Amino acid sequence: MKTRVAVLHGGRSGEHEVSIRSAQAVMAALDPARFEVVPILIHKDGRWDPHPIVPQPGANPGIDVVFPVLHGTFGEDGTVQGLLEMAALPYVGAGVFASAASMDKEQFKRLCTALGLPVVEWITLRRESRDAVWDATAAVARFGYPLFVKPANLGSSVGISKAHDEAELRAALAEAARFDAKLIVERAIAGPEIECAVLGNDQPQAATPCRILPSREFYDYADKYLLDAARVELPAQLAPELIAEIRRLAVACYRAVDCSGMARVDFLVESATGRVYINELNTIPGFTSISMYPKMWAYEGLAFPRLLERLIELALERHAARQALRYER
Repeated sequence: MKTRVAVLHGGRSGEHEVSIRSAQAVMAALDPARFEVVPILIHKDGRWDPHPIVPQPGANPGIDVVFPVLHGTFGEDGTVQGLLEMAALPYVGAGVFASAASMDKEQFKRLCTALGLPVVEWITLRRESRDAVWDATAAVARFGYPLFVKPANLGSSVGISKAHDEAELRAALAEAARFDAKLIVERAIAGPEIECAVLGNDQPQAATPCRILPSREFYDYADKYLLDAARVELPAQLAPELIAEIRRLAVACYRAVDCSGMARVDFLVESATGRVYINELNTIPGFTSISMYPKMWAYEGLAFPRLLERLIELALERHAARQALRYER
């Protein structure tokens, strides 16, 4: 019998359209001889089409495994993963904690810092009321310009700006505050932007990393999905010892948040010092035609259809292990 794969896509986030493009690529690449695709679209208003997953074991008989292709809030942040745990359904990718910890940029940085993993210095700003005035004076005093301003919980560079002066900083804070009540202000790192794909459960492996060559000042949403002007260097043309360190750090931070299934870890290499910084970990990386996660594994010899099969195998393995646990005396 074919494995029935429910592909969750869309979602209530600023990455709704990107999610749909990723899901279309996933559904087209799943082997129809082995898998029956069950598309489930979550509209921007939260409606599930054709039907929602019921958070009750045994209440979703038409689904064998779930493939969440949801980017950003209400999909990549542990909320959907919690629903799937309640439903006792196997699902591709990270669990509740890893999803939530990786989505929150502040908490991810704190976890990495506690384990001695290098992250870019930052200051967190929180809104106490809707009319709060954002004050980044401490960040300017500590880091100087330029600065990056980011919503703490979002992806695909949505709401992220680079500020070179006070006027740009005010505009950046206002833009980021449209998406979150908690903001991250970071020191800007001048140097290559590197991505590294990780795959696995208990024994994760990192692929050969790639370098992103943006067409703009940094790799923003427009450069990722609209302009088709950024270039990619695969493999990244870096010293072998630097490649080895990036792969080591990718697995280390993957383990730090107890990730499983898959992740794309993004890095910054400071040109002036040669230091490598972990930027973020994406628990549901993109699967569009330009997304680098599948391309990095294809470079390693794992073609897209086989990669999807492996992700489903990892989901079933993880689910079987969790089902063997006892939750009562």
